[in-house]
Amino acid sequence: MRSGVIAQKVGMTRVFTDAGEHVPVTVLKLDGCQVVAHRTQEKNGYIAVQLGIGRAKVKNVSKAERGRFAVAKVEPTLKLAEFRVDADGLIPVGAEITADHFIPGQFVDVTGTTIGKGFAGPMKRWNFGGLRASHGVSISHRSHGSTGGRQDPGKTFKNKKMAGHMGVERVTTQNLRVVQTDVSRGLILVEGAVPGHRGGWIYVRDAVKRALPKDAPQPGKFRVRGGVSGGAQSQAPAEAPAQEEKQEG
Repeated sequence: MRSGVIAQKVGMTRVFTDAGEHVPVTVLKLDGCQVVAHRTQEKNGYIAVQLGIGRAKVKNVSKAERGRFAVAKVEPTLKLAEFRVDADGLIPVGAEITADHFIPGQFVDVTGTTIGKGFAGPMKRWNFGGLRASHGVSISHRSHGSTGGRQDPGKTFKNKKMAGHMGVERVTTQNLRVVQTDVSRGLILVEGAVPGHRGGWIYVRDAVKRALPKDAPQPGKFRVRGGVSGGAQSQAPAEAPAQEEKQEG
């Protein structure tokens, strides 16, 4: 099991295939997605990598959090998330995962927080059909109708689908195909829509219902500091700092 990544949703556009067909895609940006810490079986009871993305102002980070970032020798980040991995899927602390961690053609699962819609009725929220347009129905055409029995059971059951707050929920969309990647700009283009608003944080993982391509890098593609060896690492772009080195494992 490989690590996922934290990305930021840029928006939607389209790309054209060689046959002239257009494919709607969502653009996701990796802005310095770094490994901040490891979770080990001996110490934590499970194996995972903790990733951080974005740059937070030091004054907005607590003293305890600053100490954690100091141990990893990385700058404070805006967003933190953990991804479960296998024992051989750990990526070195401080390494920056690049966009070619995913390869074109593979399928991924994306998780985000949906756009808030406010208070919504049952027809919009739950796709109810509504009441009849005539024959005794007055002012209640879009209502949800009965909510329960009378003396038996004498209550409305929990989780009854009714009007209420819609959106702002954690949603996972599965089996989205990676169309293109741009390592120099840190962009991942996935086919179709991704939950969430522009600028929202998106978690991208290998699809659980599709086989991982054989040529997918293990444990992933990343840029390390000081030329640390191990794993499948990306080649350094021309604009990368001299002190950072990428190697192909």
